[in-house]
Amino acid sequence: MDENQNKKRDPNQINIELGEDVAEGTYSNLTIINHSNSEFVIDFIRMMPGAPKAKVKSRIVLTPHHAKRLLRALSDNIKKFESMHGEIEESEPNNQAPPMNMSPGGQTQA
Repeated sequence: MDENQNKKRDPNQINIELGEDVAEGTYSNLTIINHSNSEFVIDFIRMMPGAPKAKVKSRIVLTPHHAKRLLRALSDNIKKFESMHGEIEESEPNNQAPPMNMSPGGQTQA
């Protein structure tokens, strides 16, 4: 980057690095969300058909503020996706998709 380009850069811009190991991503087909008064914990799980046990592949801990921002960003991206590709159909209740429910402890499965 030459000196003129460097001067034009937004001072609030963040340079984000994505390492090769993270860039591959981690597949998840089940999410469990817990919360307390100060944080949201999202566990991403891979559940294999017919397997009696599933394993948490990744856990993300967010402040309530960031959890709400994530909700808005995800909602916005789903709207954009559906405008290009059509509505995402939710699976039938009898399909092999795990149930989505809320327990008294503030736990949601999706």
